[in-house]
Amino acid sequence: MPIVDVFDLNNQKVGELELADEVFAAEVNEHLLYEAVRHYLACRRRGTAKTKTRGEVHGSGRKLWRQKGTGRARVGSIRSPLWRHGGTVHGPVPRDYSYRLPRKMLLGALRSALSAKLRDGELKVIRSFDLPDHKTRTVKAALERLQARKTVLLVDNDHNNRNLILGSRNLPGVTLLTSRELTTYDLLGHEQVLLSEAAARKLSEGLKP
Repeated sequence: MPIVDVFDLNNQKVGELELADEVFAAEVNEHLLYEAVRHYLACRRRGTAKTKTRGEVHGSGRKLWRQKGTGRARVGSIRSPLWRHGGTVHGPVPRDYSYRLPRKMLLGALRSALSAKLRDGELKVIRSFDLPDHKTRTVKAALERLQARKTVLLVDNDHNNRNLILGSRNLPGVTLLTSRELTTYDLLGHEQVLLSEAAARKLSEGLKP
């Protein structure tokens, strides 16, 4: 089982934590990571693109000139797709891009992402995000002491940590999530992951196959 150091907000080692092999030392499956990210992005897609057909564009339905005898090509409506300002043929319509991905694949991708972060030295466990106040500069100073990178994912189990929620929300590149909200997309989209000790224990127990 991987044993990781636990740090406080001053970047001082205060203990060690033993994590589950199945979650933090699993084989990294790149195909699962791809499928999980593709699924996440598809579910986020709004799908509101819309063009108007010839039945929806503005214009009269009157025949512009008689069928024969003018020397011009026959035409039935000013709303024809062949004309400027006419309708669009086979254009996009509002649709739902989301699809279902098996739960086992989602959990497997999470395990792969956590294992990859730990393997690459991009995951650090923090004893707790216990901050003295809710000011942004307090959180920023703590991240600087922890030698945080440009984009940081904070994962905590405390839904009511008001100081952390308010202090981190205005920092560019910093995202705060609970362990229940954690996704493969979020893990791969940040250079560094800071887990609270409680969140690390929760993930180590809850993601076991």
